[in-house]
Amino acid sequence: MTKAILINYDYCTGCHSCEVACKKELGLAKGEFGIKVNEFGPVKNTTGRNAGKWEWTYAPVLTKSCDLCSDRVAKGKLPMCVQSCQAWCMAYGELEDLKGKIDGNSRYMFLTPLGAE
Repeated sequence: MTKAILINYDYCTGCHSCEVACKKELGLAKGEFGIKVNEFGPVKNTTGRNAGKWEWTYAPVLTKSCDLCSDRVAKGKLPMCVQSCQAWCMAYGELEDLKGKIDGNSRYMFLTPLGAE
């Protein structure tokens, strides 16, 4: 089964705590990342309840350095990025199980490392 991270990016605040925790856990050099928070915006909403308001969206993405903290997971721990998320917008588990967490009211994305089945 495929392990993945589910991110509810409606709640990601762009705090970069996942980036920092990952870099420390993996011992990555300056400029290297296992997870990288990308910022999209500002974008002016034209429809819906937030019409006329400006929005920034933050979307963490995995890099080729990510192995979903396989050593930590083997010990029953969460990947460091998920454990360190201050907004609690990240979940880790089996891809099929994570699909059940999607509520249809928020924007979500699944992240799997390169080479995942």
